[in-house]
Amino acid sequence: MDSDEAPSAWLAIWITLRDELALPSASDLTSTTVRLLVAVLLGALLGYDRERQDSAAGLRTHMLVALGAALMVIGAQQSGMDNADLSRVLQGIVAGIGFLGAGAIIKLNEKEQIKGLTTAATIWSTAAIGIAAGLGLAITAALATLLALAILALLPRLERHIAHKRDGDSPRPG
Repeated sequence: MDSDEAPSAWLAIWITLRDELALPSASDLTSTTVRLLVAVLLGALLGYDRERQDSAAGLRTHMLVALGAALMVIGAQQSGMDNADLSRVLQGIVAGIGFLGAGAIIKLNEKEQIKGLTTAATIWSTAAIGIAAGLGLAITAALATLLALAILALLPRLERHIAHKRDGDSPRPG
């Protein structure tokens, strides 16, 4: 190879590597990074709540669910899938997460006492939040996370209040 052919050979190698590795532009890399980080951080918020409740699925599980859902959406978009194909990817995520959530549900005894439904619902919500983040809908994902956190924080108090009234255990004055 003489000196005139060397630059064009290296250029051909670079172009082949870029195409095979699907190296993104700086703006595409930034967008992907932000979407994945948003998904992981929002998943962490929900996972932290479940971790505090000593749930079977905690911080790492929720972070990975959000990351996986976001990655599937981003990968589908970057591969050039049309909306119909992307819709099938979303259907697959939702169905698959249902199986993961089912693993968090435990029936404790024959008296229909069930544990883990809230965690299963949180895993499902985390996947939806990851999907929204992966689609670039960070504000929607953040609002959904705030609503989920409010539900997880406020509703147990209301449920206890309702249970006390139902069971006749309401506190007596004085």
